[in-house]
Amino acid sequence: MLDLSQTYEVVIFSIGDTKAGTKMGKLQLKNINDNTLLNCILWEEALNRIDSKIFRTGNLVKVLGGSYNEKYNNCLITSLELVKEAKIGLDKEDRDRLFNGIVEYANEIEDEELKKYVVGLLFEYEDKFKIAPAARLMHHNYLGGLVEHTYECLEIAKCLMTNLYKKIDKSCVYAACILHDFGKIFEYKIDEESGLIEYDENFPKEWITHSQWGFSNCMTNGFKTVAKMIAAHHGRTEWGAIIDLGEKDLEPLLYFLHHVDDLSAKFGKTAISDLG
Repeated sequence: MLDLSQTYEVVIFSIGDTKAGTKMGKLQLKNINDNTLLNCILWEEALNRIDSKIFRTGNLVKVLGGSYNEKYNNCLITSLELVKEAKIGLDKEDRDRLFNGIVEYANEIEDEELKKYVVGLLFEYEDKFKIAPAARLMHHNYLGGLVEHTYECLEIAKCLMTNLYKKIDKSCVYAACILHDFGKIFEYKIDEESGLIEYDENFPKEWITHSQWGFSNCMTNGFKTVAKMIAAHHGRTEWGAIIDLGEKDLEPLLYFLHHVDDLSAKFGKTAISDLG
């Protein structure tokens, strides 16, 4: 049953094409009282009437018009009202601060060739890196989410290596933390006005995933350990890993980035609503 008085939080929104050649929106809403999810669709007519900014992740909205389809377990929405606008993401000052912190970590890489490579990528793609999200839905899915996630990974890694695992190769770890999701600056695109995140349609023409981008580029440049750490950071092949950590006799270092990345994804500012 569709409750028109209920306030929902926008979880994710995307636009696709129907078989008839028209546009169709897919919207997922979360009930702020019990966290249940409502899957919705909007036909092209409704999309043309509703300001796209209302679909920003984290926005609080009310459904003014719509009907619930129990057979397909979704809601057909014809009208929405914005209750509270969410932030698009991190402020420029915060993004700049995090980027500078990442550069400081990059300069701590002791392997000079690896340092030159990592620092070169950071400054070559600085503008893209600073605004990129770390995901569409799972974590840090907002403007500047990628620099925040990357910096969190570096901080977690430093804490572990300083206090517990002092013999781990710092150069490889810092490089892998910085580059493991770097391909996302090409995989995703974010509208800086609305905050909406979409997959970049050009990315699949050259690459498979952001992990493959990082793995391939590091291998090509001769940084094989960093490449393998990136290849394994999703943990399992069904989760997108190139190297499955369930395999036998893997180098111990391959497990490190996976756990660091997972901690940031699970406990960091995982959604726009965490920004306040």
